[in-house]
Amino acid sequence: MARIVILGGSFGGLTAAFKLKRLLGKKAEITVVSDEEKFVFVPSLPWLSLGLRSASDITLSVKPILERKGLFFLHEKAKGVDADTSKVITETKELSYDYLVIATGPYLAFEQVPGLGPDKGHTECIFTLDQAERAKKAWDRFLESPGTVVTGSVQGASCFGPTYEYAFEVDAELRKRKIRHKVPMIFVTPEPYIGHFGIGGLRNAKRLMEDEFAIRDIKIIANAAVEEFTPGEMKLKDKTKLPFKLSMFAPPMRGVPAVSHLGNPINGFIPVDGRYKHTKYKNIFVVGVAVAIAPPEPTPVPTGVPKTGDMTVRMAKTAARAIAADISGSAQPPEIPISVFCLMDMGKTAVYMKAAPVLPPRQDSVFKEGIRFKWGKVAFEKYFLWKTKHGVSRLP
Repeated sequence: MARIVILGGSFGGLTAAFKLKRLLGKKAEITVVSDEEKFVFVPSLPWLSLGLRSASDITLSVKPILERKGLFFLHEKAKGVDADTSKVITETKELSYDYLVIATGPYLAFEQVPGLGPDKGHTECIFTLDQAERAKKAWDRFLESPGTVVTGSVQGASCFGPTYEYAFEVDAELRKRKIRHKVPMIFVTPEPYIGHFGIGGLRNAKRLMEDEFAIRDIKIIANAAVEEFTPGEMKLKDKTKLPFKLSMFAPPMRGVPAVSHLGNPINGFIPVDGRYKHTKYKNIFVVGVAVAIAPPEPTPVPTGVPKTGDMTVRMAKTAARAIAADISGSAQPPEIPISVFCLMDMGKTAVYMKAAPVLPPRQDSVFKEGIRFKWGKVAFEKYFLWKTKHGVSRLP
C-alpha cells in the first residue's frame, strides 16, 4: 500500500486527497496534514471583512469530511520535509511517505515592507479567516468616524483580485450608507497599469478597469513601490505621502518555511514539470501558490503571478492523476497548459475573467462585466462548499 502525505487542507490539499482516494481506493493510505482545522472558502473573505458573510457561512470542519472518505487527518503544523529520506516532520511526528503533495499555500511576507500587516504593522489584510475577521472590526470602527481609504498591493505581491474586490465593495457599501462623499479612496498597486493582474493584462481589462475606477471616483496610483507604513500614513518610494483612516494591503508571498528549501532561493516557490512533479524529487508533487511560475514579462516594480483557487484545483487533479498512474503502472495523464477562470465582485456588478492558458500568448481570453457574474460568484460559493463537504472530485 502506497503512503501518500498531503501538506495543506485547503483547495489543493483537499482536492488532491479526494481525487487520489477515488482513483486508488485501498491501494493507498492518504494522510492530510494541516495546521488549520477548517476549510475556508477564501474567495469570500472580502465579503466577510465588510460584514456580508460570517465565518460559519464559508467554513467547514475538515476532519469529519476526510474521515467519512477513509482519509486520515493530522491537525499539526509541518515543521519540515526531508526529501532525501522521504519524511515529513511535524510538531510531534515523523511521517514517511512514498509520495508527497505540497499544497501549503503561501507565507505572507509582511516584514518585507516596514509597517505592513495587521499584527506588527498598521494595515489590514484579508487573506486568512483571522485577518478578515480583524479587518471587519477595523471596518466597524471606520464607519463610526470615516476618512480616507488607501488600499491595494505592495511590490512583490501576486494576488491582486481580492484588493480590487475590496476597493469596489468598500465603495458600494459606503454608497449604501450614503457616506461615500465623506471618503476619498486611493488604489495603490505595483502593476504597471490597472488590469495587469500580474499576468500581462487580459483582453480589454485595462480599459474596462480604468473606466470602472473612474466611475466610482477611486484614484489609481499604478507602478508604485511602497517605502513604509506608519500609523495613519503610507509613504511611497518616490516620497509621496498618503494619509489614511483605513488601509488594507496585499503583502508579498513566499514559500512557507517548512518546504521553501525545496524551492528557488529567491522566494521559496517550488519548480515543477507539466504534471506538477518536482523537477528534482520525483515523488514530490506541488500544487497551488507553492508552485514557481515565472512572470510573463519584467515590470518596473516587481509583481508575481497569481495562483487562484481554480488554478489550484486544476493542478491538484492533474497531480493526483499522475500519482495514481505511477502507482497503478498506467499511462501518465497529458500535460495541459494551466488555464484559469475567475469571478471578481464589484459591488453592484462583477467581472468574469478567463485566460487559457493563464500566461500569454493565449488560445482564449474573456473579460466581461455584468450583474449575472455577481450572482454566479454567489452560486459558485455555495456549490464549492457543497462539493467540498461531500468530498466530490468528479465535478468541475
